[in-house]
Amino acid sequence: TSPFPSQKPKSELVRTSLRLLTSSAYRLQSECKKTLPVETCPTTDIQLVTQQVIQCAYDIAKAAKQLVTITTKENNN
Repeated sequence: TSPFPSQKPKSELVRTSLRLLTSSAYRLQSECKKTLPVETCPTTDIQLVTQQVIQCAYDIAKAAKQLVTITTKENNN
């Protein structure tokens, strides 16, 4: 679901941040599923999966920070 349900964000920066947030969340979900016993196969490199999870979490935090920065600036203007 979109944080802007009734409107499409006008700012390209907001759209870009939302795309990064959404894609990173989907990637995080996918990477975390790889750690479940049902999904794990003998060739699963848990160290690589852990690094991917960390990268996804970083990208989510980065996108969230961008959104906070943008909306704070817009609200102050």
